[in-house]
Formats: sequence, structure tokens, C-alpha cells
Amino acid sequence: MEHTSAFNIGETIVGTKTYDYKPKMKLKQILEESLKSKTSISFDDITVVPDYAYFKLNEIDMSTYFSRNIKLKIPLVSAAMDTVTESALAIELAKLGGLGVIHRNMTPDKQASQVAEVKRCLNVLIENPVCIYATETIAQIIETYGGENGELSFHSFPVLDEGSKLIGMLGEDSFKIGDPSQTAEELTIPLMISAKEGTSIEDIYQDMKIGVVRAIPLVDENREVKGMYVFSDVRRKIEGDEICNIDNKGHLKVGAAIGVLDDAYNRLEKLAAVNVDVVVIDTAHADSADVLETINQIKKDYNIDVVAGNISNGKAVKRLVDAGADGIKVGQGPGSICTTRVVAGIGRAQVTAIYDCAKMAEDYKIPICADGGLRYPGDITKAIAAGANSVMLGSMFAGLEETPGEIIYYQGRKWKSYRGMGSLGAMQESQSSRERYGQENPSKLVPEGVEGIQPYKGPLNETVGQLVGGLKAGMGYAGTKTIDELRQKGDFDRVTDAAREESHPHDIFITKEAPNYPGKEQNEPR
Repeated sequence: MEHTSAFNIGETIVGTKTYDYKPKMKLKQILEESLKSKTSISFDDITVVPDYAYFKLNEIDMSTYFSRNIKLKIPLVSAAMDTVTESALAIELAKLGGLGVIHRNMTPDKQASQVAEVKRCLNVLIENPVCIYATETIAQIIETYGGENGELSFHSFPVLDEGSKLIGMLGEDSFKIGDPSQTAEELTIPLMISAKEGTSIEDIYQDMKIGVVRAIPLVDENREVKGMYVFSDVRRKIEGDEICNIDNKGHLKVGAAIGVLDDAYNRLEKLAAVNVDVVVIDTAHADSADVLETINQIKKDYNIDVVAGNISNGKAVKRLVDAGADGIKVGQGPGSICTTRVVAGIGRAQVTAIYDCAKMAEDYKIPICADGGLRYPGDITKAIAAGANSVMLGSMFAGLEETPGEIIYYQGRKWKSYRGMGSLGAMQESQSSRERYGQENPSKLVPEGVEGIQPYKGPLNETVGQLVGGLKAGMGYAGTKTIDELRQKGDFDRVTDAAREESHPHDIFITKEAPNYPGKEQNEPR
């Protein structure tokens, strides 16, 4: 079976070198000593040393790269976990400048559908808008296009007659006031404005401002729908308000997790069709023959960036890059829900792992993503100063409004479920989770993760605001204006037990949580 396919995805142009390379990282004495003495250190063991700031905070540039050709406006990537990243979170994170990676604890078809939702969400021109027929009921439409909580994936639907000709538009407000048994035709708004196929975006913008309409469908001479413009997206393009992480067609960027060998090839056939921007090989131990073979085959068959993970030492970087990897994901066992280190007895403290991998990756001009172990906003600053180009977040994004799962009420507080992909429940439910940890027999599982709950944190934009704000402050203190400058210049002091205690609030009983510092005692159910 051949897996060849040719497609261009966003800014992904294999062979070009868009990554902005800098000189070798400054020798970081604390981290070098940890490598030489084989003493692994992590975030609580170090602090970034302040330095002169020659700029204002509003001049800081947080843009970076997740992989060779996939640029980010902020260095935040969401973990490919089934309690963290599906289309809802990926959409909102990309709108804020980051990147979501859709997990693979679902069928290839469903995963591709999730990616397609992200790609359709922010199109300047929606080339194939989702249309509904006049005879469909509200209940049928919600069942087809609604998420787990019943909310619709789209805000405006062109409504067609039995001959597939446009008769009007149906907005999301109609679903809130309409009876589920009513048909689309009964609630359809008579067509106020439509445009001919090929109408320019500038003309569309003028029509939208005059008519105060949310969406304008494009039709041919037979009144058949050939596209649709959405006002918020058109305005963003015309007025230059592009804080979003978008590809060169104006679509939101999104990644997807894949396995190895057949799982990877089967998923890529689906993901290619919906223009996924980057794929992430999702394994607990990427320094393996199956991963190298998979990367090599993908790079032969597809024109797409491949990020490989996870690893924790520099020698593994060389093997993965030689196989064709465009980015490396670092972290084995640091996650809050991971038990790999105590179950399998392996792993490496995260800061040492980041530094060792970044040193080797810099020789190959490949970005590093630090995955796991981050608990506070300041840990992002430390991870980047240690050599990471971006960070992947699981627990920090768990419990958000946009994450999968229902809100749980426990002891007067809201929570949401959060589990490791190596937890017993995840392995029992999904072959993908078993494969991630090299386990095949569902009746003889050896979990490498746990299940639990996280405090409900509200919408993603509030959390991202705190994380980005903390990183910006850290870059200002370190005297570094860009992510690359923080990677190059950032240096560390070793922290003693007394200094660590001094770093946290002390001699006080916290009565009101800060949005960026919940405190250990408030972060655990009692």
C-alpha cells in the first residue's frame, strides 16, 4: 500500500529554512554542571538571573517556532490529551496565537473532523460552507453539528431548498429560541444580502458594514452556494487585527497527534485531506526504531512538518533529526499525571533534559518543545531560558471551559476531570493510549499515569493572559526582548531549600487565590 500524497499546508514548505537561527546558546554553568555530574535538575532547583532591560515591556516579541516551518505568535502549545485538546480549545488557542494538538484517542475520521472544524473556523473565505436543508429540524441540526454540550460548531448556516438552491440564512440565535421540532425553513431569515461568486473581499466588507450582517454567501447564476464570507474574519483581514496564529490562506493553524507505522499512515490519509498544519508523533519513548521508520516514511510521502516526541537526551535528537524530524518534544515523566519515573524507573528531570536536547538540536537548527513539569507561569520563562522554543501544557490547560468533559461539583467547588494518557482508564478505553506506551494486551495493562480532577478555571483566554503576562515579565527581568534572546542570554542561579521557600508566599494564610498562583493547598481537593 502506498501512502503518497502531495499537499501544501499553511506555511509548511518542506525544504525551506524559515526558522530564524541564532548563535550557540550561552554556556549555562548550572546546567552544564548538572550534565557533567549526572545530576538532573528541574524548575524548582533554579531561578533566572535578572539583567539590564534595554527596552519597554510592550516591545517584547514572543513569536517563535514549534517546528521547522510552523511559527507561533506565543510559545504555547496544548497537549494532545483527551481531557485537554479537542477542536474547541484548539480554536481558541490558535486565535490567541498558540497551537492546539488534537489528541488521537479517537478514530482517524473523528480526529480529521476535529481538525476540519478548526480549519473552517476562521476562514476569510469559506470555500465549502456547511449548508443545511430547509426540511431539517433544529434537533437534527444540533445532533449533526453540535458538540458534547450541544453548542454548535458554526454560527451561520446557508439554508437550501430541495433543489440545493439558497433560500436564506439560519443564525445560531434561532437555535436558542426555536422549538427542536421546528424545521430550518420555519426559522430561516429571508436572504438580505448575497454576492456573486468571485466578489472581492473589499466589496464584501463594504456590503457587510452597510447591511450589518454576520455572513454573506456567494452564489452562482443558479443560486447554488459556492462560498461564504464571515464578518468577523473579513474585518480582521481588512483592518489588520491578526493576532491569530493563521496559515497563508487565513485559516487557523492546528496540529494532530499520530502514532507510529500503520496508525500514523492511516491517520495521515485523513488529516492530509483537511489540511492539518503539523503532525506530532505521540509516543512515550520516541528514541526507537518504529518512530525513526515512521518519520522517514512520512517525509517521503508527505509535504508536512513532523514533530517527534518524547525524549530526554541529546543523543536521541540526532537520531530523530537524521530520520527527518522537523521538531522535537522533550519530557519523559515530568507531567503531574505521569508515573513513568516511579513505575518504570526511568526519566530525567525536565530542565536538564531541555538543555541537553536543545544543545544538540541547535546544531541541527531544529526547535525544541518542552512538554511537562510546568506548574507556574515562571516555569515557562525557565524552560525557554534552558533552551526550549515553546512549551506544551497539559495540567495548566486542564479544567478550562474549552476542555472536553463536564463540570464536576465537589465540596462546594467546580472541577473538571484530568487524566494521563497512560492512566488505566485511558488505556482501557483506547488502543491509541496502549500503543503510546507499547502495550498491546488490554487485560494486562501496566499504567504509567493517574486520573484525577482539576479546578475549573474558566475560559482559556484568561489563563493564557496570565501565562503570557508572566513570561513577558520574566523576559523583562532577564533583559531579553525576544524568545531567541532569552534562549541565548538567559542564565541561572541554583536555588537552596531556604531560597525556594522564600520564593513562595510565606508567613501568611492565603484567603484569596491569585489567578496565576492557586497555591498548593487550594489546588488539591480535600
